[in-house]
Amino acid sequence: MAAVIINLKTADDPRDAIHRTVQALAEGKLVAVPTETVYGLACSALNEKAVARLARLKQRAAGHPFSLAIKSAGDALDYVPHLSPLAARLTRRCWPGPVTLVLDGEHPDSLLGELPRSVREVVIPKGTVGLRVPAHDALLSVLRLTAGPLVLTSANRGDERDAVNAADVARMVGEDIDLILDDGQSKFGQPSSVVRVQEAKLDLIREGVINEQVLQRLASHLIIFVCTGNTCRSPMAEALMKQRVADRLQCTTDELEDRNVMIMSAGIAATSGGRASPESVQLMQERGIDISLHESQPLSERLVRFADLILTMTRGHRDAIVAQWPDAAPRTKIVCRDNSDVSDPIGGPPDRYRRSAEQIDSQLSAWVNEIDFATLNGIVKSDTPKPNAKNTGKTNPEKK
Repeated sequence: MAAVIINLKTADDPRDAIHRTVQALAEGKLVAVPTETVYGLACSALNEKAVARLARLKQRAAGHPFSLAIKSAGDALDYVPHLSPLAARLTRRCWPGPVTLVLDGEHPDSLLGELPRSVREVVIPKGTVGLRVPAHDALLSVLRLTAGPLVLTSANRGDERDAVNAADVARMVGEDIDLILDDGQSKFGQPSSVVRVQEAKLDLIREGVINEQVLQRLASHLIIFVCTGNTCRSPMAEALMKQRVADRLQCTTDELEDRNVMIMSAGIAATSGGRASPESVQLMQERGIDISLHESQPLSERLVRFADLILTMTRGHRDAIVAQWPDAAPRTKIVCRDNSDVSDPIGGPPDRYRRSAEQIDSQLSAWVNEIDFATLNGIVKSDTPKPNAKNTGKTNPEKK
C-alpha cells in the first residue's frame, strides 16, 4: 500500500500536518520527512519494532549506525553528558544545520542507555552516536512534539541516489513506508557533513553541505570584546589581544584565522560600519598596530551564540548581554578580573584613551593563558571510504 502524502504547502492547516506526523511516529510508523539537506526516513527511537523495520528497508549492514535527530543543541548533553569545549562549540555553531556530529556515546548518565537494546545496537554499535539538529522548521516542530529522539536516515535504499523531493521518496520507498511529509524541493539537495569529534580533534568523515574550509572556521576559537559603540575600547582590546595571541602562537596577526583563532569586537549599541575613533587609531599606531580600517558592528544573536568567550568592558555591558541571552552567561566575563569597569574615554583627551588601553592590556595576559591552545589542532580529513553497496564502512552514520 502506497504511503499517504501530506503536502505542507497546500494543507489548510500546516499544524494539522505536523500533528498527524507526530501521531504516526508515536504509533510506530515510518515517515519520510523533509530536511534542509535531503529527504529522510524517520521513526521513533523508542520503538524497537519501527527501528527494526527501518533497518530492513534500508538493507542495513552490521556496524553501520543510524543517526539520531534531536530538537536542539542543548539536548546534546542529554545524550553526551560530557562535551569537550570543541564539541560544545560545534553544537552551538552548526545546529540547527546540515552537520551530523559523531560523539562518544557511552557515558553512564547518557539517555542513550534508556533506549531499547536493539535500538542501541543500530545507533551506537561502536560506542559513538551521530547526532543532528536539522534546520527545517516543520521537522523541528515534529521533534518538539515527539517523545524522545528520532532515528533519521536518508530516504532511499542502499546506494540509490538521495531523495530531494517527495516524488523521489514515493518512487524509491513509497510502497514500504506509511507517510510522506511533502515540503517541496530540499534546500541543499545533498547530505549533511559528518564530523567525528574527539576532545580537541576533528575528523571530517564525509564532506557534505559543509566543506572542510568552512568547518575549519566553525571549529575556530572565537573571542569577542564588547563595549557600547565599538569605536574605542573594544577595538583597542581586539587589536591588543590579537597581538598577544599571535606572539603566543609565533605567527602574525593576519595568520591567526589560519591557526584557528578569531578575535573580534562589537558594541551593544553600535551601528554597522563606523570607524574607530581618531584617538584610538593614533594610540594603537604608537604601539605599531593599525586599526584604521576597523568597522563597528552591533552585537548580534549569532555572534553571541558563536563566541567561546565574550569579554565586556563594564559590568553593565555584561548584565545587558546576559539579560538578553541568558545561555551566554557562563561564557560572558568582564575583561577586568577584579570586576572593575574600563572607563569610557570617548570625548576625552588622549591621556584618557591611554589609561583605558593600559587598563585593558594589563588584563589580557591572564585571558590568553586561559585559551586551551590544544583545541586549535584543526581538522583531520578522514580516509574512511564512503559507504556503498560493497563497502559499508564502520564509523560514519547513514548519510542524511
